[in-house]
Formats: sequence, structure tokens, C-alpha cells
Amino acid sequence: MQIVVYGSGYLGTILSACLADFGIPIVCCDAAHDQILQLAQGKLSFYEKNLEEIIKRNTRVGRLTYSTEIDVQLGRSQVIYLAEDDPMETESTALRLAAAAPQGTILLICSPAPVGTTTRIARKVAALDHEVFVVAHPLSLTEGCAVEDFNWPDRLLFGTTHPQVVATLKLIYRPLVMRGTPVIVTNPETAELVREAATAFLATKVSFINEMATLCEQVNADALDLSLALGLDKRIAPRCLQAGVGLGGTFVEGDIANLTALAQRKNVELRMLEAARSVSEQHAERTMRKIAEVIPSLQGRRVGMLGLAVKPHTSSLAGSSSVALARQLIDSGAVVRAYDPFAMPQAKLELDQLIALCDTPYLAAEGVDALILATGWPEFRSLDFVRMKGLLSRPLIVDTKNLLDSERLRGLGFEYLGIGRAQA
Repeated sequence: MQIVVYGSGYLGTILSACLADFGIPIVCCDAAHDQILQLAQGKLSFYEKNLEEIIKRNTRVGRLTYSTEIDVQLGRSQVIYLAEDDPMETESTALRLAAAAPQGTILLICSPAPVGTTTRIARKVAALDHEVFVVAHPLSLTEGCAVEDFNWPDRLLFGTTHPQVVATLKLIYRPLVMRGTPVIVTNPETAELVREAATAFLATKVSFINEMATLCEQVNADALDLSLALGLDKRIAPRCLQAGVGLGGTFVEGDIANLTALAQRKNVELRMLEAARSVSEQHAERTMRKIAEVIPSLQGRRVGMLGLAVKPHTSSLAGSSSVALARQLIDSGAVVRAYDPFAMPQAKLELDQLIALCDTPYLAAEGVDALILATGWPEFRSLDFVRMKGLLSRPLIVDTKNLLDSERLRGLGFEYLGIGRAQA
């Protein structure tokens, strides 16, 4: 069968590459000629761990191809993945794809979409007297480990009422099905709600541990040890149970807003979700207050930042709490210097006129009054902190990710501030 992935942004690029890595011929289509050409040449506009190697491997053997001849490719397709990043165009794009597809084609809606979108699309397609099976297929991909999330998913989720469609999709995902990945088949509304509800639950989880980190500081407890102990509880699990600046991620704000709006329309109160969002906002402000405790006035002060990406192993800035923190520092009058291993091209587009972007972490630290570790890139652990101390105007490190060895840094003469860490 021919499988088409429509969309050459973040979601479409990852989806087409990972599907091709299953050994399936995939055509990635988009009207954006320059973007398609770049992908065909193995050039990415963003960084995501292991993705570039997968694309090169599959384009080299011809399993993964890129095309702007959308109608031609759709006319040959049996399965179409709609994987655009922008949810605003999902419905109109889906109708356009369905109209150009052959009878009996499966159209998978992978783009983030509010509850009810898939059913609306299916009804409009049916009104055209054109048999296309429209399926809700939300994907749970996290920036920095999106390839890993695709290859080792917690579940495969299909929102459809057609058993023959599920059989076809199980063939596509055979490597995962044979590995024992659970397959959940439900109606489209439930599948769409799973994505937003999962985001809301994670928001609650992150906000909870951030509140506990605040309590830790007041009772001389340690948030790292607390997170480890709670995470080992089989009822909780460790992922996303780490204190930090606040919530962050491409779709977090959108998912929470969509879920809140849906509840309001149905006269349902989601008090826990609203509380999670409120705690996140308060915790971001609290990080600024922690900095203000050691630097009473940021006006004219130089601050270095290590990391701008929303998470390690990705170049995405969308929803980044690190970028939000940088903007807060600027609003407080600070002069900000920053470095990120892979997010610098995106940072130049978004922050070039606001902060000084540096080529190395040491340049970001040169002459600053405080150094903030804002994104938890693992390589920041292995920096030469003896050299770093000599570069800083004041040996102050604010570790918003609790990534660094606090005892070692204090032993080197640094002032170290973590989130919810026991005092030395």
C-alpha cells in the first residue's frame, strides 16, 4: 500500500521518518516547496534527537521520499496521515485531502484537534458521497524524545468504529503490535479527549511536585530525593515528576485551554486543572523571587542562561519555560546572555533583538552576575566549572532543573540555588 504523510513540520517530519524506519515506503507531502526540498536533502529546520540519522538512512534506500505533487500522491494512496502542527487548518485540510483520495482510503487525523473534530470531518466527507474512513489517531510525542516515544509508545490509540480499518492499521504498526504495545480502539471523541486529558494530568503532576518543592525548602527536605521516592511508587511513576520552573511544551497551553473551554461549554468545573495552571504560573514567578533574594535589583545586571529549548534533545522553543524566564528577566531590567546546544537558530528568530546569543556556554557565563541553568541538557553536567567560576563576575548558579551536583559546586566556592533543595 502507499502511505502518504501530509505535513512537513515537526509532527509530519517525525511521523514520516519513523514510519519509514518500520520498513514501509512513505511519501511525505507538503505544498511548502523549499521545506520539502530541504528534507529531501536531509536538512532539518529543527533538532530532535536521532531524527536526522533516521531520515538519512531511509531516504538513502528509497523508503522515504518527499514530494510537492500532492494530488498525484494522494491519488495513489490507501492511507493518509494528516500531521500538520497548526490545528487551525485541520478541518479544511482534511476535507481537501479526502476529496483527492481514492474511495476507501483511510485518513488518520494526527494533528492536535479539539474533541469532536474527527466526527465533524467524517460527516462532511460522507455528505460528499465519498467513502473515506476518517480516524482520530492522536500521537503522544515529547520534544527531545519524540523518536523514542514513537518507537516505544505506551499505547496505540485509534478512534474509529470500523474493524477493517483497525486491521489495516495493525499491519502498519506490526513491529509495535508484535512487541506487545496495547492497542486501544474507541470512538473518535474519546481518542481526542485522551490527548487533552493526558496533558491536563501531567500539568497536575508537575504542579504538585513544584508545590512540594516549595515545601521542601521550608522544612529542609530535598525535592530530588522526594521525586525519586515518589516516582518509585508504582502508582505514580517517575517521568515528569521533577520540580522546575513550570509547565512547558508545544501543545500544553492549547490542550489545557481546549479542555477548559470544552468543560465550560458543558457546565463542568475542572477545579484541579485550573489549580494546576495557577500553581504553574505562581511557580514561575517564585523562581524570579528566588533570584531577587540574592540579587535584590536586576536592573542593569548581567545574567547568563544555559538552555532555551523547551526540553533537552530538541531545538523547539514552543511553550518553553526557559524562554518565558528570559523574558521575565528582561522585563526586570536584566541584560541576558544565553547559549543552547541546538536551539540557537530558532532563538535568533524569536529573541535576537532581546538577548545576546552566545556560541558556547562559557561565553554565556563571561562577566555575568548570575548563571541560570534553564534547560536540563545532560552536557551541562560536564562543563569545566573551575573555568566557569573564573568567568563569572559573581559565582552564583541558579539550577532550575536540579541537574548539577550541588555539593561539588559549593565545594568549588559557588553559591548554588536549586528548586526545593535542602540547604547545605
